[in-house]
Amino acid sequence: MDSEIIEIEWWRLILAYIFVVVLIVILKWRSIKREKDVLIATIRMSVQLVIAGFILEYIFKNDHPLVTIGVLAIMVAFAIYTAIKRVKHNVPLQMKKLIAISLTIGVVVSLSYFIFVVIGLSPWYKATYVIPIAGMIVGNAMTGITLGVNTYMNEMSSQKQLVEGALMLGATPKEATREIANRAFDAAMTPILNNMIGMGIVFLPGMMTGQILGGASPLVSINYQIAIMLGILGAVALSVIVFAVLGYKTFFNERDQLIDMQ
Repeated sequence: MDSEIIEIEWWRLILAYIFVVVLIVILKWRSIKREKDVLIATIRMSVQLVIAGFILEYIFKNDHPLVTIGVLAIMVAFAIYTAIKRVKHNVPLQMKKLIAISLTIGVVVSLSYFIFVVIGLSPWYKATYVIPIAGMIVGNAMTGITLGVNTYMNEMSSQKQLVEGALMLGATPKEATREIANRAFDAAMTPILNNMIGMGIVFLPGMMTGQILGGASPLVSINYQIAIMLGILGAVALSVIVFAVLGYKTFFNERDQLIDMQ
């Protein structure tokens, strides 16, 4: 199998930006005022990836456990910050702490199991493996917990009277919010499950595509892709279930009365 990697010259890369021009033309044609958002997103994406490329180039050439742990800590911290910012409601401090704890548990447990057990990486801090894999796990866990938190808060707002009714009938806060927690967990898991259903038939995932373009055998790429998707599934499930199980506490005070979060 030909393992030669075809490099994209800078001028060919510039030609790829024609797709941005096409989108802006369509937006103007349809009178949709999103040109600024498109330009900002394109510039941020390009600048951030270029910076990330230089940083990763240095990290990959200078493997060290403290550097790898530091990068992972930054990734998780930024994911927590982004998840909190993407919640479409007022987020109290107690809930922010729970989001941070839930996301950290899901990522650390899943990534550790993946690195030490599934692929048996040696040394465990080899950045060329740990950081790309962590990026996929952290990113999906962040999206999952954001969906879970938003669904939980929307349901608590729309079903407030039902929750209060259950409390008046003697239910505990945990019992009164059980179905809401289940729906939040289900909503968070739906995107990753849909991706798994369509994977390999509707589309080829990014990790597998990257390995094939790099010259790896499709069979080897499949093994990695299956493993990473299961790792992502575990990270999302663990992150969201921790929040779903403990999240009700952030909606009640010490006397089990609902807190207004509007």
